Amino acid sequence: MIADDEHKILMSLEYSFRKIGYEVFIARDGTEVLEFLKTLVPDVILLDIMMPNLDGYSTLEEIKKNEALHNTKVLFLSAKNNPKDIEKGMEMGADAYVTKPYSIKKLIQQIEEMFE
Repeated sequence: MIADDEHKILMSLEYSFRKIGYEVFIARDGTEVLEFLKTLVPDVILLDIMMPNLDGYSTLEEIKKNEALHNTKVLFLSAKNNPKDIEKGMEMGADAYVTKPYSIKKLIQQIEEMFE
């Protein structure tokens, strides 16, 4: 699942992941993520922090409360590159934190390494 409010990022990530065989779900904010998660248990969620309605931090808090999502990996993908932001994301339970701009190739590699 990819959650980001920037259309170009969503489209490029969706294309890249579908191209290598992933099933991809798109959300434009945290509330859409939580709606999906009522019926879906993704392997990994790429989560932007700065989104309308419900930000990535609040979304992660809700994900962590859901026992069914215990094995779902959450990776923050954010323009917030201050060390305090990264530390906060990791302390909240994110499995990884990648700052924008990023390399799609390295991002895919990092996600695949999470499941080795």
